[in-house]
Amino acid sequence: MSRAQRRAVVIGVAVAIAMTPHHITSAATAKPPLHGRHWVAITGKPLGATAGALIFAKGGNAVDAACAMLAATTTMWDTLSWGGETQALVYNPKTGKVIAVNALGVAPTGATPAFFKSKEMVAPPEFGPLAAVTPGTPGGLMVMLAEWGRLSLADVLAPAIQMADGYPIEAQLVRTIERTRDRTREWPYSKAVFFPHLGETHEAPEPGEIFRQADLAATLRKLVEAEQGALRAKKTRKEAILAAYDRFYRGDIADELVRGMREQGGLITKEDLASWKVRIEEPVHTTYKGIDVYKLNVWTQGPAMLQALNILENVDLKAMGYNSARYVHTVYQAMNLAFADRDFYYGDIYFPPEEPVKGLLSKEYAKQRLAQLSAERNDPDVRPGDPYPFQGGENPYRDALAAWRTTGAPKPKVMPRRGGEQDNPSGTTSIEAADEEGWVVSVTPSGGWVPAVIAGHTGIGMSQRMQSFVLDAADNPFNVIEPGKHPRVTLTPTLALKDGKPFLAMAVQGGDTQDQNLLQCFLDVVEFGMTIQEAVEAPNFTSYQMRDSFGVHISEPGRLTLNASMPEWVRSELQRMGYRLEYQRLTSGPINAVLFDHKHGTFWGGSSNHGEDYGIAW
Repeated sequence: MSRAQRRAVVIGVAVAIAMTPHHITSAATAKPPLHGRHWVAITGKPLGATAGALIFAKGGNAVDAACAMLAATTTMWDTLSWGGETQALVYNPKTGKVIAVNALGVAPTGATPAFFKSKEMVAPPEFGPLAAVTPGTPGGLMVMLAEWGRLSLADVLAPAIQMADGYPIEAQLVRTIERTRDRTREWPYSKAVFFPHLGETHEAPEPGEIFRQADLAATLRKLVEAEQGALRAKKTRKEAILAAYDRFYRGDIADELVRGMREQGGLITKEDLASWKVRIEEPVHTTYKGIDVYKLNVWTQGPAMLQALNILENVDLKAMGYNSARYVHTVYQAMNLAFADRDFYYGDIYFPPEEPVKGLLSKEYAKQRLAQLSAERNDPDVRPGDPYPFQGGENPYRDALAAWRTTGAPKPKVMPRRGGEQDNPSGTTSIEAADEEGWVVSVTPSGGWVPAVIAGHTGIGMSQRMQSFVLDAADNPFNVIEPGKHPRVTLTPTLALKDGKPFLAMAVQGGDTQDQNLLQCFLDVVEFGMTIQEAVEAPNFTSYQMRDSFGVHISEPGRLTLNASMPEWVRSELQRMGYRLEYQRLTSGPINAVLFDHKHGTFWGGSSNHGEDYGIAW
């Protein structure tokens, strides 16, 4: 064969490969995809996924399994605890509807701007008793279970109770305890739990040591006792689970929680707990090329992903090429526009003023925002837009909008670093569950991460979510702290339907990066034909130009994290566009996801290789 003939053959093979359907030539992934026919359970820890599998094996549905995984991961502090918050989307196959669950705590009595300003704070604190909102996760778990599960609370809590009695602690949590030891030791009940070897050289548990939480085990057993007592009294299954709910928020558990928090300087009262409630809501949604994408309302950042999709629907992303400089720049700028709106307009939908949700999610508003996108360079001062004309109204905050700046709060002397290299990141966990009946659950729980204040002898680690409020209306008139109000949070489960059927469920940890990673994962599947495992491992990029939802709410315009595999010509072009680049080996999130294969009646599960997330399917 001549050289010309050999060259022709090589070119022919290359063209044939390029035209082959993507799923045949899929890139190798670090983890294998999950394939399930009957059910799939994915969450932030291997033991957590096992808890979900145990419940499926017991005859539970996806809601039961999700609740069991939630209970297990909170018991493992991954990276949340029982006093944190739970946000969920549930697809009900009986109605064909997506349901939103708001189990986010609220600011307690006395939590006002004047209170924190009197302490010379520019924002509520990141840690400690004054960072705590009311616990939401116990209520969220019990309401989901009561409404849509089929097993008892005793069944669903059994794995978590066994773990509270003692489980072999993983190295990641040990490292976190050691890293935060000075702060954790400030709080007596936390100190007693996390440092079982006080006075020794190594006071924290060792990896693999049996980690015992006797107070938490007792609290969980009290919930089961309340349920079982109600069943003996001939109450229905739902009434019995809600009896346990009442014991947590109005009974002896509430008494001890309030006593323990106020002893340590917290603000939460018994009335705060008794008046709080889980809210079952209508989710918000948009369409992207015929796919319906659902998110929680603007008390989360979730609609920012919907806004970004509305903007990007008007652009030929596929033609730009996956992770080309033009693609990165375009998606980055669309995210900046959406997140600028998040930073000014998002807040608690149950408190005035009313957020302009209809305008924010308008397709015409998205086109206006796209016209403001800088095509050649990063714009370091992307502003919120004005969505009010797109819902037939006038903006009541024009003066604040004119004065608003991307840069946000004054920079502290020591600049906190968002992101950074984390081969095994810690943060919010995520939970995905689906079953053959059609139930689908996507959850992003969080709050009460180490270092956390434990409330008395309850074993309950309290949330630190108060820091997501602002103290001045000029920063966001919809998210100013007020007793009884939900903070605007980053937590953002996702459900997408195609042709009226579940298409994709996904969630991720990571604060302000969550909807950035989820947006890119969605585009990887829809625009670039990746399998779900490829998409959850794919190299993402991260913006820090929005105002940080934590700490003092700083902004870092132009800072861009890229995957270390990004080629030099892309790096050079992005630098010319005004970006300050940094690199990480792993940048996928980590994302957990389920893709639904209706052709074959099966599930594809994806669990990123960027952390300890894990899934099991059958």
